[in-house]
Amino acid sequence: MDTGQQFDAVITRCRTLFSKKATDYGTAWRIMRPQSVTDQIFIKANRIREIEITKTALVDEGVEPEFVGMINYAIMGLIQLEKGFADTADFSADEALSYYDKYAANAKDLMMRKNHDYGEAWRTMRVTSITDLILMKLYRIKQIEDNNGKTTVSEGIDAGYYDIINYSVFNLIKLDEVQKSINQ
Repeated sequence: MDTGQQFDAVITRCRTLFSKKATDYGTAWRIMRPQSVTDQIFIKANRIREIEITKTALVDEGVEPEFVGMINYAIMGLIQLEKGFADTADFSADEALSYYDKYAANAKDLMMRKNHDYGEAWRTMRVTSITDLILMKLYRIKQIEDNNGKTTVSEGIDAGYYDIINYSVFNLIKLDEVQKSINQ
């Protein structure tokens, strides 16, 4: 598979979980302020890093579900940036999935353009390095949020969320490739 197809496969997996959770919980996440979404992503990224460093997980889940969660929360964050947070779960599951598809497509378009310019450099990177980049992006987003969204020369919060989506997709692709090589 090429990178575009691998991206689509990862997003399909993430979207399926997002859809199932929308069936179970509705769109309760709509009440989350953007800062809360960022903190949720931070918790997941921090857990991944901790597992990478200690090589131990006391909760019987690997890092892959956390990368999936970061993708889904980053898309929620993009929705919240556009629509604002709500006092109730004001979207239907179908409406949320429509926004999901929009932001996933935007992320893929950005990834394809950057991937061309950078020559798929991510393929030579370590999963742990990409995890560190995600955490760095989160610290940047948190700083921008603390500055009420104002930047002087930097990209905004949305750019950080898009990078988190794409870096998480890259790590899921890399982890899947490692698993496939082990199974052969």
